Amino acid sequence: MTFNPLEQRGIPLDRQLRNWRELDVEPIDPNHADPYTRCRVITMNGIEVEAITFSHHFARVCPDMDVKRQLAEVRYIEQQQQKTVNWLLPGLSSVLETTIAYEQVAVDLTAWVARMEPDPYLKQAYQFGVLEDFDHLYRYSNLYEMIEHRKAEKIVDQLTEVIPGRPTKYHHRHPADNVRDPYDKDRTDPLSKLHALTIMSAEQQTMNFYMNVGPQYMEPIARQLYQEIGLIEEEHVTHYESLVDPGETWWERLVNHEYNECYLYYSFMQQESDPKVKAIWELHLNMELEHLRIACDLMRRHDGREPEEVLAPELPNVLTFEPNKGYIRELLATQLDLTTLGAGYVREAHERFERMQEQIHGGEEPPSERVIDRHREMFGGEYRLSTEGEHPDASLRERQRA
Repeated sequence: MTFNPLEQRGIPLDRQLRNWRELDVEPIDPNHADPYTRCRVITMNGIEVEAITFSHHFARVCPDMDVKRQLAEVRYIEQQQQKTVNWLLPGLSSVLETTIAYEQVAVDLTAWVARMEPDPYLKQAYQFGVLEDFDHLYRYSNLYEMIEHRKAEKIVDQLTEVIPGRPTKYHHRHPADNVRDPYDKDRTDPLSKLHALTIMSAEQQTMNFYMNVGPQYMEPIARQLYQEIGLIEEEHVTHYESLVDPGETWWERLVNHEYNECYLYYSFMQQESDPKVKAIWELHLNMELEHLRIACDLMRRHDGREPEEVLAPELPNVLTFEPNKGYIRELLATQLDLTTLGAGYVREAHERFERMQEQIHGGEEPPSERVIDRHREMFGGEYRLSTEGEHPDASLRERQRA
């Protein structure tokens, strides 16, 4: 069944404001919730944070006071949506448990988008990035067992493997080599715009999270690991945001944001297993349909164009959280040794990459390597969750325990 959000009527904006009792949602159960319910919650929080941040940036450059007031009214509702979504996360979960869930989102969301992306250049960008988030999951999972003496399968279940990806120490590249070529807004598939906005928002959320929670730890190795991976998340945001055509007008970006929110809330409503969470996805979808209508009216008045010129005539196939083990293993077998040069990819280390490596590491092993060494010392080996057999790359197979 097709769903065209441009033809749907949502809840009128003046009926969307909620009181404290309505905002005080019951969090998911950290011990019994579907791991992908948690992933959907984290994803939608990132999407809402991006929508709010974009609206603020738009308001700061917009001279029209009526538009600024309209943005402010919608943005306040978006803030209520963000609080509702993010407050679904249980306070019982530690920062590190939430971190592991963030990385599960990055792995399975980016892998799904890479599988579905129609543009080869954009597909390669997602394939490249997912192997790095996959390695971050492995590093944090080893830290988790060291600090909290628990295993990551408590969080990711058997849905996502925890084995090395492209080693984190090789993610540190010269900033110039993190900037990709953008898609052409007038020629690209509308689905590609949704993909780019979704992954950029998710990575931006992770970057911001690590920037703030890293120094909350007392253990030096934890503080250092968050610092290292936090810098790589900056690289990832640069990598993904540069895919978006900078020639899009503010009005075009506004309708893209609202359309993407409709797409994701609709997608997650279709697959949500928790009835209470599903009701929130459905409510927010009906709110976003009105936000989209308002954005489309603003585009017609101020940009002189119809939204149908830039948006898909109907929502694409629903975005799905599902295991991507075989796909990830194929990438591990074929793309592990890639790095970037300019806007492209190469297999050989080049001068600028090597210089950056020398400067950032200073001749020492980085925290991402030391956390694995420390885990081996404490437990006699690494923490891994390998459900599909040994590692596709022989050099990254686990050392035999003494």
